[in-house]
Amino acid sequence: MRATIRLLFHFLALLNIAAVVQSATATSPDPEKSPSGKPKCSTLLRRKEWRTLSNAEKKNYIDAVKCLQSRPAVNPAFPEAQSRYEEFQAYHMLTADFIHAVGHFLPWHRRYVQLYDRAMRKDCGYKGATPYWDWSQDADDAAGLTSAPVWDPVTGFGGNGVPGTYTLPTGPDVNFTAMRIFPASFVGCVQDGPFANHTLRLGPGTLKTTHCLVRGINAAQDVRLNSKAVAWTLSHQTFEDFRIQLEGQPFLTEFRLHDGGHNMIGGDMSNFYSSPGEPLFYLHHGNVDRIWWQWQQMLPSRLYEVSGRSTTTPPFRNITLDFIIEMGESLGPSVPIRDVMDIHSPPNCYTYV
Repeated sequence: MRATIRLLFHFLALLNIAAVVQSATATSPDPEKSPSGKPKCSTLLRRKEWRTLSNAEKKNYIDAVKCLQSRPAVNPAFPEAQSRYEEFQAYHMLTADFIHAVGHFLPWHRRYVQLYDRAMRKDCGYKGATPYWDWSQDADDAAGLTSAPVWDPVTGFGGNGVPGTYTLPTGPDVNFTAMRIFPASFVGCVQDGPFANHTLRLGPGTLKTTHCLVRGINAAQDVRLNSKAVAWTLSHQTFEDFRIQLEGQPFLTEFRLHDGGHNMIGGDMSNFYSSPGEPLFYLHHGNVDRIWWQWQQMLPSRLYEVSGRSTTTPPFRNITLDFIIEMGESLGPSVPIRDVMDIHSPPNCYTYV
């Protein structure tokens, strides 16, 4: 009898050990996979802050942008978009009403910048990654946003627009309100730096006009772009609250990092539709994406957290990880939101340093 009891306890002990092992196997994270079970990237492109790049790296990036501006478009949304660079701008113009103030605003722009980055490397042989501009460093600095390194005419993107050098189009078909054109932001043409002679064929707004690159730097936006504003945005606990605060739509939030960056640069960048005509668009959205990644990293549950409406007009439905991010055939494959959530997993494979 005692032998039988000992055998029974021994058997139960083995079952308990097996259960513990099974539990540990089920809950222990695989370092080679993301929480979704997707494999991790073997190598990661390192997106760096603009001011940390060497002068040679800055030149390489600027050259890649100018190369993309010279390469022919593949299948643009509008025939006026003649270059590969303009092809990206045209698609943003076409889809702007469907990718802002919605739950997929952040995933869509993450994918968009990633495909732009990929186009520079594929079409122009660029070896690096799209950098980002951490404008909070300049907003916090006593010298202010107007002294940011990105404005340097030699190692940056050139400076402010020159007053009196640009006039907004007028006519019966031009509706500034409907096209979200803010005249005060269009100070003038950029006349120094690598894009001084660059010609845009799209914008402002939904117009298709040939014009110079226009800016109107507004340093008063520093209160929406400083470290206090970033910290406040990161303090929001749910994805819904966070993404509304980060984007700034529908213009009811206190800091509005995303909108603040667009309005701070002004000109073409200030427009809801045609803003990718400004090369700094991608550095700005790189920083927006970096702040989202910071928020995702604060809690494991945030890595795949999404929410929000799929459209800005009824009937409303909420997005899920299966919601498809449409990119148009010429920019790159459309993918479900779940594919862009972890930047350390394919098809993303980049990180921020």
